[in-house]
Amino acid sequence: MTHNPIRPWRDIERRKSRQIMVGPVPIGGDAPIAVQTMTNTDTSDVAATVAQVQAAAEAGADIVRVSTPDEASTKALKEIVAESPVPIVADIHFHYKRAIEAAEAGAGCLRINPGNIGSADRVREVIRAAKDHGCSIRIGVNAGSLEKHLLEKYGEPCPEAMVESGLDHIRILEDNDFHEYKISVKASDVFLAAAAYHGIADATDAPIHLGITEAGGFVSGTIKSAIGLGSLLWAGIGDTIRVSLSADPVEEVKVGYEILKSLGLRHRGVNIISCPSCARQGFDVIQTVATLEQRLAHIHTPLSLSIIGCVVNGPGEALLTDIGFTGGGAGSGMVYVAGKQDHKQSNAGMVDHIVELVEKRAAEIEAEKDS
Repeated sequence: MTHNPIRPWRDIERRKSRQIMVGPVPIGGDAPIAVQTMTNTDTSDVAATVAQVQAAAEAGADIVRVSTPDEASTKALKEIVAESPVPIVADIHFHYKRAIEAAEAGAGCLRINPGNIGSADRVREVIRAAKDHGCSIRIGVNAGSLEKHLLEKYGEPCPEAMVESGLDHIRILEDNDFHEYKISVKASDVFLAAAAYHGIADATDAPIHLGITEAGGFVSGTIKSAIGLGSLLWAGIGDTIRVSLSADPVEEVKVGYEILKSLGLRHRGVNIISCPSCARQGFDVIQTVATLEQRLAHIHTPLSLSIIGCVVNGPGEALLTDIGFTGGGAGSGMVYVAGKQDHKQSNAGMVDHIVELVEKRAAEIEAEKDS
């Protein structure tokens, strides 16, 4: 347990969805919101793909999706699944046979795009394979690839068209007595995606996969995702998320956790609260925080750490964190433990000292869990 007090006024009431399984990972119901990413390696390169999956899992990914565009990819999938520490979702576009092959290879979930997977008969074949091999399915509606008849009906991608696409494919799954599915209605436009997600949340009790698709580079994509996903999560919508960035998949996982942590929905690792720095700072806040982020990246235990450059807000922030350091000038600052002043520490040895304190507290928390 972190030192942060419980604040009832900031609790989020999550939408009630039914629960499905992606491999051993529960999605929906009262399960934690799962964090996903997607590899960008050539899937047929098993070693490279497995390495990226493992890096994502180490960063906290609960599920990893891999693209399976051709037969070479689905052939490699069996070995990737065998070596992966987390369930693998096979990403299917255009070729329904790749979905069947992926199910046979052990994928935990099949992601199919209603706009390009083909006829209802082909979808039915995919459903049969999913049933036979214990896969779940994600219906992945995307504003950029809606079915032709819906574009003709609505004139352009819109929330109503996206919701109708999703419900049409839900109907096919349920008509074939298949209920292990989740759904996403993604768009690169934040407003369009949010409206579509609110619509689908009202129309079904299926678990919802959130994402702002093709969000952009690291900075712009992070901001778009934080706004779009954050507003939906705040409204209680969402059972699993993927932050789509033109960046390393590990960064997607990190951003996903930061979004969830900021809303109090998931906690992993050290949450550093730091000031932007100004002329009052008693030490180099920016460099200190950058160094601490690197040196504390191995800590998975939820902890809060405040690093504040001066005494204006430092003591107040430290009251709410497990460990705190507030700059005081004259080459030293005050260390706070569990919200209370504990001892002074020189700026020169501050980073090593804080790392030691955090590692010690994390070990204590883990020991308390095991006792």
